[in-house]
Amino acid sequence: MKAEIQTIKKTIKVNTPKEKVWTVLFQDNFTRLWFAAFGEGVYADTDWQLGTKARFMDSKGDGIVGTVIVNRLHEALSLEYDGFIKAGSEDYESEGAQAVKGTRETYRLSENHGSTQLTITSDMAEEYFDVMSAAWDNALEMIKELAETKA
Repeated sequence: MKAEIQTIKKTIKVNTPKEKVWTVLFQDNFTRLWFAAFGEGVYADTDWQLGTKARFMDSKGDGIVGTVIVNRLHEALSLEYDGFIKAGSEDYESEGAQAVKGTRETYRLSENHGSTQLTITSDMAEEYFDVMSAAWDNALEMIKELAETKA
């Protein structure tokens, strides 16, 4: 039985131009900081280019794998997930991997008078919804702080 999927949707206002927010979202030295909201040592193995693989792993080599399906510079980036990673090995066949197949995560940026509205949507299995929703709250606060002070 496929897990019930719900969509997390969060928006935050960042008091800086969207180019700076984009840098924090997708540049490795920044992503490693805000990805910490999702687990220790989490990082992305990807170049973020359209059609390329994206692997998100923690310090144990566990995580999720997908493909970049939208990349409009400084406007939107979308990923579609299709499997899990366990100890560095990709899994597309297990029940868990099948449950995430086709789920998406999207980042949208719109700028208004020098401030940026960042909206994220993330499809999530019902059992992880609450914990991941809280993690996204923390991640967005970190993104805001980094974009406003470090980027």
